[in-house]
Amino acid sequence: MPRRKGFANPITVFTNIDQITGHLRRHVARQGPKTVPDQCDPAAWVYDIGENSDCSVDALVSDNVADLVATFRDLPTAKASFATKYVNRQLLDLDPRGRTRVRFSVMPDDDARVLDVRTSRVAERIAAVDDFVAAGYEVHLNLSPVVLREGWEEAWGRLLARLSDELGAAARAQAAAEVILLTHNEALHEVNLGWHPTAEQLLWRPDLQEPKRSQNGQDNVRYRAGVKRAAVARLRELVAREAPWLRIRYAF
Repeated sequence: MPRRKGFANPITVFTNIDQITGHLRRHVARQGPKTVPDQCDPAAWVYDIGENSDCSVDALVSDNVADLVATFRDLPTAKASFATKYVNRQLLDLDPRGRTRVRFSVMPDDDARVLDVRTSRVAERIAAVDDFVAAGYEVHLNLSPVVLREGWEEAWGRLLARLSDELGAAARAQAAAEVILLTHNEALHEVNLGWHPTAEQLLWRPDLQEPKRSQNGQDNVRYRAGVKRAAVARLRELVAREAPWLRIRYAF
C-alpha cells in the first residue's frame, strides 16, 4: 500500500552515494563503541537504510544498496538494517559479513494476498531466510502489520508454526522479531480507496481505531489502547507457543 511517497511509491536513487557513505563512516567513528545494549542490538549501532523504501527493490535498479552493504561491512561497531517484502537474490552476492540486517516482513498469506500487492509471496520470503543467513546477513522477521479481523489469531498461529517447521537451526538461532500492529491514516485511506478498496475493508476500522500523533508528525489512527494491549499480549502468547525460539525485540 502507498506510504509516504504518494500513489506511485517510486524508487529513490541517490547520485551522491559517495558523500552519503563518507558521512556514515564519520558518524559511526564519532559514536565510538556501543557500551549499553538496547532493543535494537546489544553491541552495534544500527542504521536503518530503508525507512522510506524497500532496499531489495532499490537494488534492482541502482548500486546504492551494494555500496551501503560494502560500507557497513568494514564498520565493526555498526550495522545497516532494512525491512523488505521482496526477495532479491542478487543481494546474496554482496558479502555483508554480518554487518547488514535484513528484516523480512511476514503475515498470514490470506492477509498478504489482499494487502501486499506486487510483492514476493510470503512463502518465498520464508524460503529465502536460510539462504540469506548462509550468505552472511543477519536475518530478522517483522511480524507486520498485524491486522485484527475475524480469525486473526488462528492465522498467525499457523504462520508461526510454519516458521518453526521451515527455518533451519542457524536461522532460528540468530532470529529476532518486531511485532507491529497496524497503523493507518486518513490520507492514505483516501488514496487506497481509489485503487484498492477491498484492502480498506481490513485496514480502516473506525470501530476499533483511535487517533494517534506519530513521532514523525503524522496524524494516524491505531487500534484503541485496550484492543491493542490485548492483541499484543495474545501475539506474544502465540509466539511463545508456536515459535519459542523467536526473541521479540519489541512489540507495539
